[in-house]
Amino acid sequence: MSDKAEMSNIFNSGYFPEVTLAGEDGLLAVGGSLEVPILLEAYSKGIFPWYAEGSPILWWSPDPRMVLFPDRFRVSKSLGQTLRKGDLKIRLDSCFSDVIRHCSKVPRPDQDGTWITEEMIMAYILLHEEGYAHSVEVFSGGELVGGLYGVSLGKAFFGESMFHLRKDASKVALYHLVEFARQNNFELIDTQQSTPHLKSLGAEEIPRIRFLYILQQSLTQNTIKGSWE
Repeated sequence: MSDKAEMSNIFNSGYFPEVTLAGEDGLLAVGGSLEVPILLEAYSKGIFPWYAEGSPILWWSPDPRMVLFPDRFRVSKSLGQTLRKGDLKIRLDSCFSDVIRHCSKVPRPDQDGTWITEEMIMAYILLHEEGYAHSVEVFSGGELVGGLYGVSLGKAFFGESMFHLRKDASKVALYHLVEFARQNNFELIDTQQSTPHLKSLGAEEIPRIRFLYILQQSLTQNTIKGSWE
């Protein structure tokens, strides 16, 4: 089956309700599982899982939606200086499981614990093995010091989380993701939730209906599956 046919089948399946039924906070559905076909359908419809340990799986489709258009990414003065030093090395998909586990340990403001549960970790590792989840990794002296991971379908990338053990390392990872997105004609990078940090990098809120339209257009293009390295 071609990637386009695969995306068409996923998009036309009916596991989830219409996203217009989501509550004001974006919550659309409760329960289910994190099996690969279900995750792929969710992302293809602009839905993502986000829940805490001990909670049932919660599925979200917020309105408005925070996105980063690759051509609107902002390189700050400090990030530019870090990039010019050239002492950080970038790899793609070389240690996905390490990246997601680092992300699971990052303290989050106003959150008690992590939303990246062991169930989530195993589900996204499997999604990575299937060629849909990817990581951008930043190394210094052979040590992993930053990175991010997410899901790619068509010409859309759905960012899930990032971490840094060195100043600007996560921003360097995002910079290289943006460069990859530009080179491969990605329509957008979905950042899901609005934060001042993401806004400072050029991310913006758009109406969900516009997000879904752009997403549907991106799904008509082939997915770059397998290792991005």
